[in-house]
Amino acid sequence: MTPSNPLRRLDRPTGQLTVGIDLPLDNDFASARRRGVPDLARHAELAALADRLGFAALWVRDVPVHDQVRFGDAGTVFETFTHLGHLAATTTGAVLGTAAVALPLRNPLLVAKAAATVDALSGGRFVLGIASGDRPVEYPLFGVDFDQRDRIFRSAVDTLRAAWATPAPGAGISVPELGVHPDLALDVLPKPVGGTVPLVVAGRARQSLEWIARHADGWFNYPRDVASLAGQIAQWRATTDEAGTRKPYLMPMMLDLTEDRTTGPSPIFHGLRLGGEAFLEHLGRLDELGVSHLSLSLRSSTRPVDEVLHEIAETVLPQFPRHVVSTSTAS
Repeated sequence: MTPSNPLRRLDRPTGQLTVGIDLPLDNDFASARRRGVPDLARHAELAALADRLGFAALWVRDVPVHDQVRFGDAGTVFETFTHLGHLAATTTGAVLGTAAVALPLRNPLLVAKAAATVDALSGGRFVLGIASGDRPVEYPLFGVDFDQRDRIFRSAVDTLRAAWATPAPGAGISVPELGVHPDLALDVLPKPVGGTVPLVVAGRARQSLEWIARHADGWFNYPRDVASLAGQIAQWRATTDEAGTRKPYLMPMMLDLTEDRTTGPSPIFHGLRLGGEAFLEHLGRLDELGVSHLSLSLRSSTRPVDEVLHEIAETVLPQFPRHVVSTSTAS
């Protein structure tokens, strides 16, 4: 990774895991059984609050079409890169990330341009999370073969890397898959602040773990019980060691943080309902296992979102702080 790579700010920069927040900042899942369309009336206010309180990252999802029957979840509603451009202007410290862009549904050259734009507008704070997508109904709408999404995904990753490269003077980028050769003198602007945008694969994207270890800068994997997580991280560490570079392991988690700090943990969809004491214990276990970054979703919260953000900032973030970047350095 380059010295200014924002992924380093999430990868245990102070020796402990870092804590981020999934957008939208709403608790629509608490009563709608994971089929809610979030209330975005306070989206800018709450995102700025999370940034100001010291959360390490803000993550948005890419849901091109709201499937009301088969999936229900409308994601973050706003178009992904437009939303990120807004966040780049209204936040200052948090890393901005996608978790994740359905890469086969998008033109990779336009993704490269959009991602580099967000990176430039945010001062080098962007991490591009990518996935192959899992909603078959979307693919015909974009003229994409659902069964070919693994191949399309791999090709798109190559295109992203090529588009972000800086060509030799007088020459252009090289993207053989698209018939683009240096003598055409074509380029994609702007270039990322750190020379490239970090790529994090969400899930497996129908790829082998070995491919992900070689071609991505990190792995964003689904939550699981502690025993399964330990085995998953050990496998990732071994695979990245074989590829020659240790790379971060990131994971999301649904959180319903109760007012009673002594409430013990109980499972909810992709996460836990528990009190503050048990939450700190759980974070300690994840930290010991080597999780680099934990992204919290409050959509299942039974308490007001801003109230939970403040409690986490007061009781959790002092123990798991984000990396503070000075205005004179990008590290």
